Amino acid sequence: MAGSTTRPPSWAGLPAHLVSRRTVLKGLAGAVSLAAVPEVLAACSAGGGTSGGGTGSVAGGTVTVGSNASDSSPTGGPIQGMKDINAAFEKATGAKVKINTVDHGTFQDQISSYLQGTPEDAFTWFSGHRMRFFADQGLATPIDDTWDKVKGNFTSAFAEAVKGNDGHIYGIPVGYYPWAVFYRKSVFQQHGYQVPSNWDAFKALAVQMQKDGLTPIAMADKDGWPAQGTFDILNLRLNGYQFHVELLTGKQKWTDSRVTNVFKKWAEITPYYNDGLAGMTWQAGADLLVQKKAGMYLLGLFVSQQFPSTEVDDLDFFPYPDLGTQYDAEKALDAPIDIMMLSKKSPTLNKDLNVAKAYLEFWAKGSTQVLMFKRAPGEIPTGNDADSSSYPALTKKAVQIISQAKRITQYFDRDSRPDFAGPNGMQQFLLTFLANPKQDPGNVQGTMQKFWDSLPSEK
Repeated sequence: MAGSTTRPPSWAGLPAHLVSRRTVLKGLAGAVSLAAVPEVLAACSAGGGTSGGGTGSVAGGTVTVGSNASDSSPTGGPIQGMKDINAAFEKATGAKVKINTVDHGTFQDQISSYLQGTPEDAFTWFSGHRMRFFADQGLATPIDDTWDKVKGNFTSAFAEAVKGNDGHIYGIPVGYYPWAVFYRKSVFQQHGYQVPSNWDAFKALAVQMQKDGLTPIAMADKDGWPAQGTFDILNLRLNGYQFHVELLTGKQKWTDSRVTNVFKKWAEITPYYNDGLAGMTWQAGADLLVQKKAGMYLLGLFVSQQFPSTEVDDLDFFPYPDLGTQYDAEKALDAPIDIMMLSKKSPTLNKDLNVAKAYLEFWAKGSTQVLMFKRAPGEIPTGNDADSSSYPALTKKAVQIISQAKRITQYFDRDSRPDFAGPNGMQQFLLTFLANPKQDPGNVQGTMQKFWDSLPSEK
């Protein structure tokens, strides 16, 4: 069975580069209509399959893999899902997988140096801008021939998500998940809480939860990226999709009064956060929900993997409440897509290329993605041939909420450039805001714009 190294040799000694999580999914984002979204939902239905890895050409070969799937959970988590998939690939093809697993935050923060150094053949990453950025830098290998073999198993929306600016394909979409407000049904039933549909009801519920001895809203931002989800949804609901994506790509100014309004609105709910949020991982925030110490938690569907299998049926969620603007009708939300890619500078890729492409082809199969789903139920498979009959109610509801969204984004640190979204950029700025939410947001906004202006052209 494929193993996992504990020492990250390809990362060792590298400086942290500013790369983080989540760009716009063309075909969903941009001029995305409600009619276009069901194409993504079709990816979870039963359908045609894909061809295998080609055992005759790869048996006895090896593929090296750099992975950010480091999280474990009561269900095994992504780290166990990777082991299951690698073992299945080895059994099916006779090839070997050597995996280098690095913790999620380190992987993202040092990905630029990693890809410019001596990376593994294949690596886990994100679709959209995050993928295109490294493709444009010549740090990723196009996989058009592999895609031609498997593209029938994906919708056009997923196809657009893995297409580079040069028209070539650079990744295989393997999973996606929406962001929403999660809660425990038993806690709501115990206290007679009602799901809030608007901002005033949301705040009133937070007040009541606080009176009942709960932390109303869990927030855990040690990793830097979780707070970006709150910025995303508030900006989307207050200012709309178009302004949001333009802001994250430099077409709007961070000093704009509309951004000021986002921070002022955010400050209305920060009194209902838990203490010590800057030192807590997202898993620690999820544990507050698991232990019934917190009432609500804005996060991705992957929060479900922190729940024991005997309690996950108690987990539920609702879309972020309306804020009383014209943009409520967009029902916008983040729904990031994870992918598998091939590096360019791997010293072994030339020798391993056939096995590496077979490995990505194996990932395109719905049955492969379901192996990950069983270990990490927050990752919804993307393949048309994925067996959805075993999806729990939570996953089916997640698919439904995406179908109702008229605008979908990939998440802040996938929608913006990596050196702005990282730990020396937006992650730090949001932590500064959360340390003193009552401060004049103009100071933080000025710092944001100054930092953006100091960055070199991505071209």
